[in-house]
Amino acid sequence: MAGDLPDYYFRVRENGAFVFRVDTENRQRRIDMEQIAVVNIRNGQIKPHGDRELTPEDLREIEEWMEDRNALLAERDIDDIHRAVDYLNQTTHWVQSRATNEQLDNITDALLLAMHDLRSVLVRKKADRLLKDD
Repeated sequence: MAGDLPDYYFRVRENGAFVFRVDTENRQRRIDMEQIAVVNIRNGQIKPHGDRELTPEDLREIEEWMEDRNALLAERDIDDIHRAVDYLNQTTHWVQSRATNEQLDNITDALLLAMHDLRSVLVRKKADRLLKDD
């Protein structure tokens, strides 16, 4: 098992990760994790932990993780939007087929305002793209 572990572990947090170097080559044959850095993917900052100096290999691994993490988060964003489209379709079906008047009174204004806001932004962004293409 220990031979299959990666050399680095990233404890994910909201805006990045704590970076640990994984060590299994010790006399007790136990897993040691030593924190080496803190990463902020929003601003690209890599801060060494304590007085530590990061090696070129450390930096390469961290930067690769940051690229992979940003790609994963971008994929999740798009997936969330596709799910939102599905959810809007399900909401339309619920409104048409099962919603009671009381339920509709409860959600109509909030849903109409959110949909109007979304439509306004989408139309403006599409117009901007069309004008840019010309």
